[in-house]
Amino acid sequence: MIEHAPQNPDFESVVRESFSRQAFMATLGARLVRVKPGDVRIAMPHAQAFTQQNGFLHAGAISTIADSANGYAAFSLCPPGYDVLAVEFKINLLSPASTPWLLACARVLRPGKTLTTCFCDVWGVDGETADVPAGAKRVASVLSTILSQPVSRP
Repeated sequence: MIEHAPQNPDFESVVRESFSRQAFMATLGARLVRVKPGDVRIAMPHAQAFTQQNGFLHAGAISTIADSANGYAAFSLCPPGYDVLAVEFKINLLSPASTPWLLACARVLRPGKTLTTCFCDVWGVDGETADVPAGAKRVASVLSTILSQPVSRP
């Protein structure tokens, strides 16, 4: 895996503080389980409230944690005073998600001054973890383009 150098020496605390303000992540029960430069992982428990008609986790929940993981992977490489927004993402849903937990493993493929390309695999796992265990089921793969810009909030 490519090693990335963060532009902000406080990247981990900045990422964690930003994540703590995400009401949607809190609603999903999602947790940051790894924050490294260009490498972020988010775990989410399976909850009945977020299933579709057949009892599998809804694609919206899966895409949400992948989008956030990719965004935070890009954010971990931003200079101080910058934030990120997703420009686009493409998701491949590979297998129904019925495991007790999901683990979104995002990494920066190519950092850029304005646009950063990230990739995330979402795995079905048996418990909250930062590592993909042997035998884990790949649920989805997501390719994202993330915009870096000076902080701007509504």
